[in-house]
Amino acid sequence: MSPETLEGAISVDVEEYFHVENLREAAPPHTWDELPSRVEHATHRVLDLFDEAGVRGTFFTLGWVAERHPALVREIVARGHELASHGHGHRMLTELDPDRLREDLGRARAALEDAGGVAVRGYRAPTWSIVPATDWAFDVLVEAGYRYDASVFPVRHDRYGDPRAPIVPHWRVREGGRLLELPPLVGRFAGRNWPAAGGGYLRLLPLGYMRWAVRQARAAARPAVLYLHPWELDPDQPRLAVSRLRRLRHYRGLERFADRLRTVLGWLRLGRMDSLADAWQDRARPWPA
Repeated sequence: MSPETLEGAISVDVEEYFHVENLREAAPPHTWDELPSRVEHATHRVLDLFDEAGVRGTFFTLGWVAERHPALVREIVARGHELASHGHGHRMLTELDPDRLREDLGRARAALEDAGGVAVRGYRAPTWSIVPATDWAFDVLVEAGYRYDASVFPVRHDRYGDPRAPIVPHWRVREGGRLLELPPLVGRFAGRNWPAAGGGYLRLLPLGYMRWAVRQARAAARPAVLYLHPWELDPDQPRLAVSRLRRLRHYRGLERFADRLRTVLGWLRLGRMDSLADAWQDRARPWPA
């Protein structure tokens, strides 16, 4: 699909079920290699579903996953999808500093490019963790030669988000260069941005809510950037012992997620994030202006 015909992009954060912040209390990093791996099985479900829908997307993959499952990374590339970085160890940027982010990015890129045999130019921070307090990350990403970022959720949330940020692609201009920011889909209501890009919002909320946001984006000619995780297509994953709220956020709606995703993929002409970046290269404006 040519960049000019795209209405948005579909992206996948390739990580294990136990990498997520909601399960961190039950699965701290030192236990990860002891837990049952599900990422290959779950990511194959995503790849097959995308083939079924005739969609090519972007797979923001952890370096941790690439080191342990290089054949999976090769298959992502072989099936025509963009390989991009989700960092290495799924550490929120609020837990890092510039030097530790450089180390994390470098290890992830080496693992991904060694496994996939392609250049990695896109990045998404774990848990959308480029927020006002971690704005310094743009300098590190520019320095590292990334072409675009997809880490800023322009909403209010208890864990992430920057409600001041634009809801359309825009340039983040830094002293060392500039970086194209590709924000996820939101809806506008009562003067606020409301998250509607997929993931838990697709699992937990009525399907009509996402339809509303998609229609609003289409009417405004802004792209719909959607996302999901492979574990969301794996209802048989192990259940870890966490609080009731965290159980709800992670496990609710897994059984219906595949059908909902098929429906949403039929609403829009979606492609890879790098294709969306091509389409907005000359249209995006700098922010702050």
